[in-house]
Amino acid sequence: MPSNDVRILAQAAVPTAAVGAIAAVVSGVVAGGKGAVGAVVATVVVILFMGLGLYVLQRTATSLPHLFQAMGLMLYAAQILLLFIFLAAFKNTTLFHPRAFAVSLVAGTLVWIAAQTRAHMKAKILYVEPDSTASMKGDRPEKSGRSS
Repeated sequence: MPSNDVRILAQAAVPTAAVGAIAAVVSGVVAGGKGAVGAVVATVVVILFMGLGLYVLQRTATSLPHLFQAMGLMLYAAQILLLFIFLAAFKNTTLFHPRAFAVSLVAGTLVWIAAQTRAHMKAKILYVEPDSTASMKGDRPEKSGRSS
């Protein structure tokens, strides 16, 4: 991953992990140990799903830029589908508190989106690659030899 991508990933994952830790403490106080486990599982799911999504989108942007927008839409649909599958698999679980999991999942997702948006806005990434040959020639058309 290029350095901008790693920076954006870190700037999104760190606040999400911090909110997950706070959610684990609050859930642990409110719902006990299973609440804390639910918050931790939700935080891991958010960081894993969103981080993987960011990685896939960055790879798509560099290799297939014409498919970037469609890939983004497909990726978000796939993330929601995977989340539904995860929820269906753990629907009747006693491993963690489901309400603590749900609240932590929503909070972590919102923090990830806000942090990623802020990181993108501060990154100042060029969306048009400058032409290296034109800048070396001074951006002026070459003269044909005729004088005007």
